[in-house]
Amino acid sequence: MAAQASASLLPQELIRLKRDGQPLPDHELAAFIQGIADERISDAQIGAFTMATYLNGMSPAEVVALTRATRDSGHVMRWDDLNLPGPVVDKHSTGGVGDLVSLVLGPWVAACGAFVPMISGRGLGHTGGTLDKLESIPGYDPYPAPERFRQIVKQEGVAIIGQTGQLAPADKRIYGVRDVTATVESIPLITASILGKKLASGLDALVMDVKVGSGAFMPTPEASRELAQSIARVATQAGTPTTALLTDMSQPLAPCAGNAVEITETLALLRGERQDGRVMGVTRELAVEMLIAGKLADSRTAAIEKLDRALDSGAAAEVFSRMVHALGGPSDFIERPDDYLEKAPVIVPVYAERAGIVARIDTRAVGMSTVELGGGRLRNDAAVDHRVGFSQIAAVGDSLDNSRPLAFVHARDTAAAERAAGQLRAAVTLGDDAAHADTLIQETFRGDAL
Repeated sequence: MAAQASASLLPQELIRLKRDGQPLPDHELAAFIQGIADERISDAQIGAFTMATYLNGMSPAEVVALTRATRDSGHVMRWDDLNLPGPVVDKHSTGGVGDLVSLVLGPWVAACGAFVPMISGRGLGHTGGTLDKLESIPGYDPYPAPERFRQIVKQEGVAIIGQTGQLAPADKRIYGVRDVTATVESIPLITASILGKKLASGLDALVMDVKVGSGAFMPTPEASRELAQSIARVATQAGTPTTALLTDMSQPLAPCAGNAVEITETLALLRGERQDGRVMGVTRELAVEMLIAGKLADSRTAAIEKLDRALDSGAAAEVFSRMVHALGGPSDFIERPDDYLEKAPVIVPVYAERAGIVARIDTRAVGMSTVELGGGRLRNDAAVDHRVGFSQIAAVGDSLDNSRPLAFVHARDTAAAERAAGQLRAAVTLGDDAAHADTLIQETFRGDAL
């Protein structure tokens, strides 16, 4: 836990300093953030602080201090007492559509000797949630007791679970206030929010996937780039070596969007049935960075060789299978997924209104259509329909005609399927000339070089 609040500076005085653009002392900022976690700071004071930060920004040193304070506002996990024979590493993404990377990456890197305590989230806005996808699997429990979580990581190499209230509790309150005070779009606050939770996992190294394009969280390529640089620099300065990749989200990453459909795609990838798609391109690059950061490979070539062996031997798929079973899922899930994953009542192809070549996809619109089908939440308390979504989504550059559909829609009824089909057609722009996808891995930022 962070140091107890200092009596030397009242909360309103720290807010005044930030309002006036004055530097914030590290120990006073830490006390203020701990006061948020302890509920000694009011929502009004949080709102004033976040608005002052939104308007005036923060110095690099202040963002590091804010990140550390957020991390230390609750329980910070330790792994040294387990005598793990490998590094503790993780990855985080700003989210997207068809972004099932975590489901493949965690087991794959664990099969190479790393230990991956992956704490993930649910769908937010148009982006899919890793936990929602895993809950397509009957019995999967994303909230094990803390000691059980540690033991699964030790035994299986990876556990993908949800955040508990013990980790970075100050962030939950801060984010809730930001959401209703128009202060979400602040690079310092976003950086501290993401890293406060991730670094509380006690990592040796972190790799960040920051999306850019029509399905990205950040509104512009420039904002995505700024966030990637901020995260890599701040996390490294806070004590966790971090690399951030700027990756394309101008079309769905995998050729599917939804929950059960993405689990099906995950299994195909882990079995090595599809190794050359966009989703595997991003996953492989992130995995390479994780192995190098964790000192499990001394070069890109060595990392790729290790990853190829883990995939080709079936070791990555086996790790996924064991993780699912350890967290309450069926022991034979990976062998018999069709026996466990529910199917949508209506599965129909969606054809374009004319023949042509896919020139552009409004990825956010595809994500929102998936949400409207029931694959995400329009309200926080809404239930998710794991069966629905899109599969076999056409990619930029694909030729479409009456034999090649835009996608297949999975829906709960015919009316929902027809609405989703119309939304998908509107989200895809067709042309008559050859089209090419944007560069998949656009930039790499290493914290120790920034």
